[in-house]
Amino acid sequence: MWQEKENKLYKSFQFKDFKEAFGFMVKVAFTAEGMDHHPTWTNTYNKVEIWLSTHDAGDIITRKDRELAAEIDKLTG
Repeated sequence: MWQEKENKLYKSFQFKDFKEAFGFMVKVAFTAEGMDHHPTWTNTYNKVEIWLSTHDAGDIITRKDRELAAEIDKLTG
């Protein structure tokens, strides 16, 4: 479940290993590029953390963030 923190949507994902986490990041990258909306994220071994906000709207949560969050959720099946 995405959480609202400091005007950003946040979610942490945990995977079996680094390879699985990185594969997920590649899928997110293609999805985000297709939507022209890019996340702030980190990856440490099997954990990926994502923060979404719309920079050109003043770093607040907008419809674009909610739409990208929904697409990211579809990638985790």
